[in-house]
Amino acid sequence: MHLDMEAILQNSTDFVLLGLITHLKSPGLVFAVIFSIFVVAVTANVAMIMLIHIDSHLHTPMYFLLSQLSIMDTIYICITVPKMLQDLLSKEKTISFVGCALQIFLYLTLIGGEFFLLGLMAYDRYVAVCNPLRYPVLMSRRVCVLMVLGSWAGGSLDGLMLTPVTMSFPYCGSRDINHFFCEIPAVLKLSCTDTSLYETLMYACCVLMLLIPIAIISVSYTRILITVHRMSSAEGRRKAFATCSSHIMVVSIFYGAAFYTNVLPHSYHTPEKDKVVSAFYTILTPMLNPVIYSLRNRDVAAALRKVLGRHTSFHRIQVRAVTGKS
Repeated sequence: MHLDMEAILQNSTDFVLLGLITHLKSPGLVFAVIFSIFVVAVTANVAMIMLIHIDSHLHTPMYFLLSQLSIMDTIYICITVPKMLQDLLSKEKTISFVGCALQIFLYLTLIGGEFFLLGLMAYDRYVAVCNPLRYPVLMSRRVCVLMVLGSWAGGSLDGLMLTPVTMSFPYCGSRDINHFFCEIPAVLKLSCTDTSLYETLMYACCVLMLLIPIAIISVSYTRILITVHRMSSAEGRRKAFATCSSHIMVVSIFYGAAFYTNVLPHSYHTPEKDKVVSAFYTILTPMLNPVIYSLRNRDVAAALRKVLGRHTSFHRIQVRAVTGKS
């Protein structure tokens, strides 16, 4: 009991986040770049959510799932970046033990949720291309809601399993985390006990979480390619590729970074590489997702032009009214 209490007291001490770049000479410039990316990412995702909500043409299962992806991306980037920006301007780069645990839990929940959601979005494209007549039944509103709830539940399960175990190890040495947020591998390096068994189990868990959605994506797009190959209409092929291309790009970016982090052996990892890859999928990916969908999807682009056109027309009417009065 005495040892347990001692471990708890030791773990209650704040951690120190060393940041993306350990010896930073111009924090102001880095702050400006990351803050700009953060603002663009949040604005683009919120705009995507509002656009899908406002435009009735986007009230389909595909865009409902896309709006959920934007919600996840918005929360996801807010977990790490605001703290990172604060640390860039502050001399004290500390994070409390509870804050670190909360960051780990939310990070695991969101990244796990996106793993499953992207897999289910591939299934949605499979049904749309290969079973269009049954699409309203197979992708009903109830099914879509269950998909989203299942994605959140799957991500939360990952967070609930790994966070308590990670934070239960005694951290009795250095409190300096060589990272810009509390990522589990970086935190475990500070433990004064052997964590190799837990890291192996965690590795297996992460690989399993990756394999499930990757299997869904692989099977879905294999069936889509077979169906598209059998199409006699060139226009049909073009529409099928157009409806899937945005999702394929987002999946490639997200899973590429996840593969490096969770699948490659430790011999391929260095703290510097890990931080760069983490920055890519925690900062850049949430910004790229809505940009890719808005640029490569005609329906989203058309809805955006329509909303902007209404805003422009309304602004012109206001200007004319003011001018007429004067």
